[in-house]
Amino acid sequence: MSKVNSIEKVMPHQDNIYEPAFVKKMFNRMSSSYERMNYITSFGFSIRWRRQFLEKLGKSNQRLNVIDLLSGLGENWTFLKRNFPNATFYALDFSDKMISRSSNKSKKLFAGDLNLLCENILQNKLESNHFDIISCAYGLKTFNEQQLEVLAGEIHRILKPDGKFSFVEVSKPSKKLLCAFYGFYLEKVIPLLGKIFLGNPHDYKMLWIYTEKYGNSDLVKRIFERNNLTVTKEKYFFGCATGISGRK
Repeated sequence: MSKVNSIEKVMPHQDNIYEPAFVKKMFNRMSSSYERMNYITSFGFSIRWRRQFLEKLGKSNQRLNVIDLLSGLGENWTFLKRNFPNATFYALDFSDKMISRSSNKSKKLFAGDLNLLCENILQNKLESNHFDIISCAYGLKTFNEQQLEVLAGEIHRILKPDGKFSFVEVSKPSKKLLCAFYGFYLEKVIPLLGKIFLGNPHDYKMLWIYTEKYGNSDLVKRIFERNNLTVTKEKYFFGCATGISGRK
């Protein structure tokens, strides 16, 4: 197979980058480095943004049902466990490699008492009206508008009445100078770092492609509101990340 053909298999036509099969394979390949690269791509702000967006969910000692969607390597779990110490926890991701790698963290943090589910959130078997709390970090950009409609419908379905949710996503800042700098960093520097440290820049080149198409959380807010959810939009570090939070 030629080098060009191998790259095309990793970098498809941009109309196909939202195909679940492509997204799943991409995150499977990135699973060994994803947590480190999240930190690098955000200048170290990813941890702060996680803490800030999870603060929107509040804290409680009650026996709640909490689910972390698109859970990746379990980066949200320490915060969720601290904020909801008596909750029953679930985590869902459709990347089997992410699930496998996060299972060790699950055993250490939850003593194995975590419902770790390998499912596609758009086609899931979660119980309706079951969850008090839903969290999700850095997964919205991998959905197109039609998929976001399905996602919003699923959030409404699985949340209990008055249940709360919070999402955060890397975004395009509105200030032109900051956007140009951040775009150059994500589009050019991050793939280079991916090549140096991982030997494969192509998956991390996708970060800016997704981010540029995503823009910010304005569209997501409108879609969630159309699905009978009360929504507030948040902006972090001058719009380098945005998010939504709210209730059913």
